[in-house]
Amino acid sequence: MRTLVRLWPYVRPVRARWAGAAVVAVLASCLALVFPLVLKWIVDGPVTDQDPSGVWLGAGVLLALGVAEALLFGLRRWLVARPLAGVEAAMRGDLYRHLQRMPVAFHDKWASGQLLSRATTDLMVVRMFLAFPLTFLIVNAVTIVAGLAVLVVQDWGLGLVLLAPAVPLMAVCYRFEHGYAEASRRAQDQVGDLTTVVEESVLGIRIIKGFGRHRSQARAFRELSQTVRGTELTKARLLAGILGVITLLPELALGTALVLGTVQVADGDLSAGTLVAFLSTALALRWPIESIGFLLAMSQEAATATRRFFEVMDEAEEDPRVREDAADGRAAESGLRFEGVAFRYPDAAPDSVPTLARIDLHIRSGETMALVGATGSGKTTLTALVPRLYDVTAGRITLDGRDVTAMPREELRTLVSMAFEEPTLFSASVAENVLMGAPDASEQDVERALGVAQADFVRRLPDGVGTEVGEQGLSLSGGQRQRLALARTVVGGPRFLVLDDPLSALDVHTEAAVEAALRRVLAGSTALVVAHRPSTVLLADRVALLSQGRITAVGTHQELLRSSAEYRYLMSGDESVDMTGEAASA
Repeated sequence: MRTLVRLWPYVRPVRARWAGAAVVAVLASCLALVFPLVLKWIVDGPVTDQDPSGVWLGAGVLLALGVAEALLFGLRRWLVARPLAGVEAAMRGDLYRHLQRMPVAFHDKWASGQLLSRATTDLMVVRMFLAFPLTFLIVNAVTIVAGLAVLVVQDWGLGLVLLAPAVPLMAVCYRFEHGYAEASRRAQDQVGDLTTVVEESVLGIRIIKGFGRHRSQARAFRELSQTVRGTELTKARLLAGILGVITLLPELALGTALVLGTVQVADGDLSAGTLVAFLSTALALRWPIESIGFLLAMSQEAATATRRFFEVMDEAEEDPRVREDAADGRAAESGLRFEGVAFRYPDAAPDSVPTLARIDLHIRSGETMALVGATGSGKTTLTALVPRLYDVTAGRITLDGRDVTAMPREELRTLVSMAFEEPTLFSASVAENVLMGAPDASEQDVERALGVAQADFVRRLPDGVGTEVGEQGLSLSGGQRQRLALARTVVGGPRFLVLDDPLSALDVHTEAAVEAALRRVLAGSTALVVAHRPSTVLLADRVALLSQGRITAVGTHQELLRSSAEYRYLMSGDESVDMTGEAASA
């Protein structure tokens, strides 16, 4: 209940209709308790007196009660359907907005399938709980209490016989609740893992087919499916057990009451009508009692789904506030500067070696700096610190003298445009993908950006810039995706550019054409470009060498070729060059 209470902010806007639906359902359920009283009147009155007209009257009353009960249950459904669908939509919208505001470190550690299952399956379970189990937990509780009161009033001795199973039933339900909650959580987590496997298999279908791994993937999926199946069977066994107990104990009590009641009627201590009414009332309580197992099971699944939803919602978002203490009164200086920057990933051990350590680097306004380093040296991590995809562990980064932590993220990411090493496109048109870099850009800006990226292939697409590129842009080649990603980066004419090896997928001729056009863009920006090839390095005014998380050399391409053996090795790939600058012996 403590978990489910957290749903109140979402239910509060529709509380009037939900409460109305609950009241209607209680009235409909209580009508069922009137049936036995009418039957008692029919048996003890018209039937005993052999009055056919009275029997027909009683039958008419029963029919009217049945119609009224059906109409009330239909009204309850109408009252809750639309508002509870709105609750589900509101929760899903909040979850999606929250995920967009989460830091990149959060998405690094969370499997996408787990997030997807929370946004779909779990929220559907919550909606179903609000629409049915929650209402009927209240309705059935009221019905059982009212029905037992009617039974005790009719004959307190027989009523106590039917009350006898109450204590053992509560003990069984308490034990079931804990076991089912654990199995339910395990099942929902496993469904999230299964969703991840399906998503990765769909997105990586080319790799799977290309390496002939469809059988191993199918085997992995089958094994995980069997795990989910085993957990679901555990839930089914638990539910079957409690349903058996919930059915057996009341039936035994009802059978005992039937025998005792029949004896009393035979002895003349109880009227036949009273026995019929008593047994009819007891039978009317069968569904409310037997449904307890289903309702508890659905409530536990809803509680687990709610807990999984708030596990994500409770994660801290990127802090929208700026650091008021970031400005230290220094004179403003133009360009991009790293001052004593150190970085360690949030999930790294506190005593681990930092990914970046004591980075001091100044890229002057209008200058292009190439960043070169071996694989794993921290180049991509360093570029991700500029737009604050991650926050520095120590030191600071300034843009034109302003600490990036003192700038609202929205402003920062307007000033800084980034092209990632992996060009990601969305299921949208070419124009929409490019305009993600600057939503307010004009058609002319889009055309200019496509020209810079040498994306002439767009004109040959069926609908030009209006062509849908498909999920992940897999309908395009790697080089085409990379050129569209580059166009997205430059479309807004950003003040600062951060390019993470933006030309790696291009052939040499296209690369040369893109570089020629990119030079004009770089001339008007301050740029940091991760480079692996000499052709990309030549775009830069200066080069910084990153080695083991530190800047070990800065200079022009020619200067570093003369002074740094590591740089010569990285640019030439010649294994005969050792790291000390001496030629290796043959």
